[in-house]
Amino acid sequence: MVSQLLFGECFQVIEQTALWCKIKIAHDGYECWIGSKQFLPIAGTTFQSLKSEKTVCSFELVQVLSSAQGDLMLPILLGSTLPKWNGKTLELENNSFTYEGLTNEKITKNSRKAIVENAFLYLNAPYLWGGRSPFGIDCSGFTQLAFRLNGIALSRDAFQQAEQGEALSFLEEAEEGDLAFFDNDEGRIIHVGIILNDNKIIHASGKVRVDSLDHQGIYNAETKKYSHRLRILKRIF
Repeated sequence: MVSQLLFGECFQVIEQTALWCKIKIAHDGYECWIGSKQFLPIAGTTFQSLKSEKTVCSFELVQVLSSAQGDLMLPILLGSTLPKWNGKTLELENNSFTYEGLTNEKITKNSRKAIVENAFLYLNAPYLWGGRSPFGIDCSGFTQLAFRLNGIALSRDAFQQAEQGEALSFLEEAEEGDLAFFDNDEGRIIHVGIILNDNKIIHASGKVRVDSLDHQGIYNAETKKYSHRLRILKRIF
C-alpha cells in the first residue's frame, strides 16, 4: 500500500484491468492502484466541479453519514471530504447524505496554531506505511492531513513535500508549523515532521509522537539515540 483515499476524495482513472484501476488523485496528483469495487463512478462534470470547489473536511475522529432515504449509513474518518457541502448535507452524484459532526470550515487558513492543533488530533495514532487515518498513518500522510485540515495543500510523499515552500537556513529561524525533513545515508529525503515550540517536533515514527529536535536531528529520549538526521527546514506559508 502506497497511500489511502479517504471518503469524498476524487480521482481520474488512467488505466484499467478486470480487477484494478490505476488512478490519479485530484488533490495531490498521486498515482496508484485501487480495487475496481472500491469507488463510485461520477460524471466528468461532477469531477471538475469537485476539483474546483472549496474542500470541506470532517473534523471528527469518526462520524457516520446517513442517506437521505435512511437506508444507508457510512462511517467516515477525520479528514474525509464532504463534497457539495451545504452546512447540513453533502452530495455524491445523485446520493444525498446527512452529516451532523464538526467540519474544518471555521479554522483560520494559514494559522500555525491551528496546524499544530490539527497535528495533535493524531497523537499516538499507530504508524502505517501509506496510511492517512487516525487508525494508521505514515509521516507524510500525517503532515499532509494536518495541513489539509487547514486548507493548505501538500504533496503526498516526504521528498515531494520537501520541494514546496521556502527553505530556512537555521533551526533558530523555524517557527511552530514549519516542516523539518530528514534524509538517509544516500541523501534521500525519507521523513518529515511538524516543528513545535521549545525545540520539539511532532511526527509519525512507530506512532505519532513528540520528540526533541536539534541541528543534528530528532532525539528519542526513550532510546537515548537520534532516530532521524536533519536535512532541510521548510516554511510552507
